[in-house]
Amino acid sequence: MPVAVTPDGVKISYADLGGSGPPLVMVHATGFHGHIWAPVADRLHGDFHCFSLDLRGHGDSGAPPGLNFAWEGFAQDVRSVVEALGLDHPRAVGHSLGGAISLMVEQHAPGSFHSIYAYEPAICVPSQEPGDDGSAEAIDLALRRRSSFPSRRDALANYAGKPPMNSFADEALAAYVEYGFATRGGHVHLKCRPEYEAATFGGFSSTSVYARLPEVRCPVVIACGSEFGSNAAERNDLFASRLPRGRAEQLSGLNHFGPQQSPALLAASIRSTLGAEEPTERCGAHDW
Repeated sequence: MPVAVTPDGVKISYADLGGSGPPLVMVHATGFHGHIWAPVADRLHGDFHCFSLDLRGHGDSGAPPGLNFAWEGFAQDVRSVVEALGLDHPRAVGHSLGGAISLMVEQHAPGSFHSIYAYEPAICVPSQEPGDDGSAEAIDLALRRRSSFPSRRDALANYAGKPPMNSFADEALAAYVEYGFATRGGHVHLKCRPEYEAATFGGFSSTSVYARLPEVRCPVVIACGSEFGSNAAERNDLFASRLPRGRAEQLSGLNHFGPQQSPALLAASIRSTLGAEEPTERCGAHDW
């Protein structure tokens, strides 16, 4: 797979997921990889030319220097891939971490994106008390995650039998396992090591994404699933209200892993919200 090199020297793997039309960059959630978007991209081939990447420490991309997983580095990863591909003003789709990072790119480099679709973006609200943001629990779960299996078949059976991955569409779970593991010593091992995933969660509360939402001038859709009740919807409404051109959308029957639960529903939502050729303001140089 081709790679882009970031300003801090990290090699970022990216993929052309095919299709025709305006370019669309797809950014994955913590612990995943770029190919997790393939089932969604397959359903968008008549609407967009889809690309994805493996964020640092995930998939086939390298780890950051000193294992520093500050989220600004993830934003550099996306910018570096966009530049390596020579994309002009692409649309962006991001899930959880990927949604927050897509917004962060636009905050640091205004005019990077034509528009953004963020599904349940991982944005820390500063008013939360320490420990109430859920990051401590996420870190603990990541560090306890099983990292190796005798085979991909065993990994697939394990994930298919328990939440949250038992809610994934078969093709999404298959993509996660196929591209998320490497073979070593006769076993398969997670490419995103538990300590890398934990370190990524550790950067959640130190970002300024929430404070800088009013700086994002391109059209933004903040989407969420309905299965977690009103809390996710209230957060989405809050985020959308802080965006000059933001709006919230709720997708019935989905949880936080909506892009993996129903690739068809996500593709339909993306198509209906990002398909317009609405012009977007171009702004000044970025401030990396």
